Amino acid sequence: MTPKRKVQRKRRPLRRSSKERVSVSVPPSVPTTVTPLSGPAKDVAFYYPGHLWAYGDWIKTLLLFFDGIGLLIPEYKQGEPELRDPVLAGALRERGLLHYLVADSVVDQAATQQLATALTDVIVSGALDPLAKDGTEFHEISMSRMGYYGDRGLAEMLFEELKARGLAKQSQDGASIPVHRTVRNLILVLLAQILRPKGEAMGLDLSPATDQFRVVRALTEFLNLPQAPTTGRVVAFDLQVVSVDLSRVPLDEVLSFRTENQKSHQKYARSVRDFARQLSLLPETERVKAFEDRQAEIEDLASDLRRTARKAWRQPTSFALGLAGAAWSLSSGNPIGALLSVGALAAKGLSTPPREAGAFSYVFAAHEKYS
Repeated sequence: MTPKRKVQRKRRPLRRSSKERVSVSVPPSVPTTVTPLSGPAKDVAFYYPGHLWAYGDWIKTLLLFFDGIGLLIPEYKQGEPELRDPVLAGALRERGLLHYLVADSVVDQAATQQLATALTDVIVSGALDPLAKDGTEFHEISMSRMGYYGDRGLAEMLFEELKARGLAKQSQDGASIPVHRTVRNLILVLLAQILRPKGEAMGLDLSPATDQFRVVRALTEFLNLPQAPTTGRVVAFDLQVVSVDLSRVPLDEVLSFRTENQKSHQKYARSVRDFARQLSLLPETERVKAFEDRQAEIEDLASDLRRTARKAWRQPTSFALGLAGAAWSLSSGNPIGALLSVGALAAKGLSTPPREAGAFSYVFAAHEKYS
């Protein structure tokens, strides 16, 4: 049994008026003092919302588009992915393709402050209030991912606010907190964006990715809040069939195919991401026509990938990849805009204005309906 971690901090007042905004000082970008490792950063799919994927078989196909998979995991659950999915997770760890970001360390004081600011905006807006009456079962989230080891006082204040609204309950094990599923998803959606710069210390360029459509909706709803700088700027490229489902193909064969064809797959993923950035920054009057043009370009790239996959595997294509995101200027000083990553939507290797921020997520799925 893992001993409880003791954190000694000066406690802050736990309750505030529901109409009072929590004031947290957040600089225009995620503050980080880490020094990137030498050499080019690896493109890594930063999987969320869980600390293990929902559909492991789909991960093998996702690997064609990235250099590896990253997971945000509590310290006391390290090693659990290998135990629950030894065939895939164990093999990926052995090959250096599965990377852990330990929540107890990476959700530090700065990240906790950013999370608190974002959640407070949502809480004060009243958007979460109806959830207390919908009867949804609560799900546990580790205290480390709520920021207890980054800024305990602030994390407890957030817990008390959620508890007062019937959206959180007292911890039963001292390591996790039961919260409404939507609240849990929102926290993990925000952390997937806030923690992207933490990959720099590990030599990773983290790209949020999920196979859970509801959490992508949570991201787009957050970006469309009235007080967000992204209102009306969110761009979503629907799932586009790009490959076959490699769930029954041995991992070694997948990696061999990946070595030969990864450049074209990564080009597709980066193009979708950069197209979303370009469209998001356009005036609304120009966006519709530009979207149609970009959609046609994406279809051409996807068609090439499908042709390659069908030739190699002699299977119908059924793996789809999409993206939702937005980019905006930081010049307005908007507090939500200051939370997320500078230049987040710009594909690696492309120049980005220093005062531009963004948020995005890939979404992927494999299903016979795409065949």
